[in-house]
Amino acid sequence: MTAISLPYRATALDACAWLAEQTGTPWTLARLLEQGGLPYVWLDYSDAWAELFHDGVTRYAAPVVFIGDKQHLASGADDVWLRFTRDSGNIAIELKAPGLRAPLDGLHFQERDLLRLIKELQHPQPDVAEADKAPVVLPSALKGLGREQILLAFAGVGKVDLDKGMAGGVGIFGDDGARVRKNSRGGKNSHLWHPVTLAFGLHDVHRVPMAHLKKAFATQPLLREWKADWLESLRLLGE
Repeated sequence: MTAISLPYRATALDACAWLAEQTGTPWTLARLLEQGGLPYVWLDYSDAWAELFHDGVTRYAAPVVFIGDKQHLASGADDVWLRFTRDSGNIAIELKAPGLRAPLDGLHFQERDLLRLIKELQHPQPDVAEADKAPVVLPSALKGLGREQILLAFAGVGKVDLDKGMAGGVGIFGDDGARVRKNSRGGKNSHLWHPVTLAFGLHDVHRVPMAHLKKAFATQPLLREWKADWLESLRLLGE
């Protein structure tokens, strides 16, 4: 049987096939993202997104770093959705709403990242404190918080009227923003909102101070399960 080669720039299918051969287990794009794989999407220059291109760059691989954009990919979407990324000068940037949509076939993973991932999987570092850790809740298992929970979690972070915003369901409070799904109870208050996506929207659209949002994720029990996603998004965006 011929071994599967790993391209320098691997498509999602290439990456999953190679990882499956290396580990002997099935791999999907959702699993690859869950394990920390960093996808990039190739973009051709356009006037609409000129802010992503610097110094004569006409084609650029933009990293998919925002947790909400990764979740869009992991859900089985047929395109790439970029709302936050880094420009060709490696500066974190928020794209104007509702963000940039790109074909899924432009997605790829870097060879060096996949080699690092397989090394970490095959040679995990021992953790002497593992037995003392609380159970980990993966991002894919989290859905969102209801209206009352959001109001409690983000109480006092800024002057924006959260209750009115969620009731209106427009912009960052709607389906193209932080609203992720309806919960199982039904009724007029049946929607859920992803708190990490909502927090970035509150900062960028409504100018809520980042310090207030950081404090909320550090102190609010309702946001505890999203704290890891929040900190990783901050790190990737250089905040």
